[in-house]
Amino acid sequence: QVQLVESGGGLVQAGGSLRLSCAASGRTISDYGMGWFRQAPGKEREFVSAISWSASSTNYADFAKGRFTISKDNAENTVTLQMNSLKPEDTAVYYCAASDFGGSYQLPGRYHYWGQGTQVTVSS
Repeated sequence: QVQLVESGGGLVQAGGSLRLSCAASGRTISDYGMGWFRQAPGKEREFVSAISWSASSTNYADFAKGRFTISKDNAENTVTLQMNSLKPEDTAVYYCAASDFGGSYQLPGRYHYWGQGTQVTVSS
């Protein structure tokens, strides 16, 4: 079983950047498909981006395309989400997740392990 811990959230002005990291322990992330999701107050959790176990496949929500980049470092056992050109509507708690199935899935139900989340706040 893998444990996930997110970091890198914070307060940033619109147009700025943040780099979120998800550190895994207990198992190597090369065994898992990894995803990022977010949840804003009063809203459902939504898909942001995902990467397959081999990093050969990536997937992005429409709002993330061209602004966010997901990457995987198997040696460091981390997954990173680089977020550029941030907007106030990107404000949310961002969660890292791991899937036993290994793919780059959009559906939260395909993921088996979740981190506790990191807050991202974008001011206008």
